[in-house]
Amino acid sequence: MTGRGDEGDTDLLFGRRIAKTSRRVAVLGAVDELNAALGLARAAGAEEEVEQVIDRVQELLVGLMGQFACQPGDEERYEAAGFAAVREADLDWLVAVATDFEKRGVVFKGWARPGAEHSMARAGLDFARTVARRAERAVLELHESGESVPGFLRLFFNRLSDLLWILARKA
Repeated sequence: MTGRGDEGDTDLLFGRRIAKTSRRVAVLGAVDELNAALGLARAAGAEEEVEQVIDRVQELLVGLMGQFACQPGDEERYEAAGFAAVREADLDWLVAVATDFEKRGVVFKGWARPGAEHSMARAGLDFARTVARRAERAVLELHESGESVPGFLRLFFNRLSDLLWILARKA
């Protein structure tokens, strides 16, 4: 235990400190929770193809957490350090994967009722979808507060939640 956050602030990259109640920390928390929720779906026995998608998404989320753990102005420093980052091509990948699964005939009727199918993997994917929506709202709030978030990152969680909804129907 370090106790460094006892006064209500936390570390970001490059020695920066920020209030735990900041919008940026809310984004980091939601993305971290999303990663954990996906871990539950994965550990619940998602089929191999779905697990591969989850693995790639979790990899992207780690990069996103790094990107959001930078204060504005540190983006070039983050890039120069060679840390993982989400790019527009990753957004395109999410859309392509969702489109591919949709073309295979994902069938659904009415509203989703997570857990009704007695599948932990499916319920976990539905839970992850709701956390992705929370992460999306946190990102939009950060952007609307005046801290510019690139457009493709603002779309990322919306597209991801769509994909997770489709994967839950597939599971």
